[in-house]
Amino acid sequence: MIDLSAAVVEFIFGSVRLAGPDAVHEGLNMSKRLLLSIVCLVVMVGSTGAQSPAPKRVPGGFIIQHEADIAKTEPGTHNGGGQTVGYSFFDKTPGLTLVFRKRALKPGSGIGYHEQKEDEIYYVLSGRGVMTIDGKTFDVGPGTAVLTRPGSSHGIKQTGSEDLVMMINYEQPAK
Repeated sequence: MIDLSAAVVEFIFGSVRLAGPDAVHEGLNMSKRLLLSIVCLVVMVGSTGAQSPAPKRVPGGFIIQHEADIAKTEPGTHNGGGQTVGYSFFDKTPGLTLVFRKRALKPGSGIGYHEQKEDEIYYVLSGRGVMTIDGKTFDVGPGTAVLTRPGSSHGIKQTGSEDLVMMINYEQPAK
């Protein structure tokens, strides 16, 4: 087999003599050389089955946030009343569709009863509360995980003297 890559490079910039029936003679003008070199490149790529190289892998990177830097005092969401502290991690990250939030419900506060538009997960880290989903009420405490599905309705109220602290996760359209 002829090494076409070396032949093409030499062919473009100077005359090449190949042995046998594939001999290329001196004296071709530059435009003919260029045209022939393009044909050779097409044949070379086609005959080796080569495809365009895979795009280079771009490092994914990372973001670190500390809750002390993002804490925001807010009223209970969805008209839940009282005071809460929200920690919206990575909320300004372009293209991120995952909402990763910590919320501390102060005594007497809550997240108002509302209809769910997407899957949402609540995970209780500490404290106690009462959650209502589709009219059914149950107690939640440390280690309780609740998945609310689209179309369901839910709300939660803090009970006791300790803040009810939860992680809340759901998907949203990319920003």
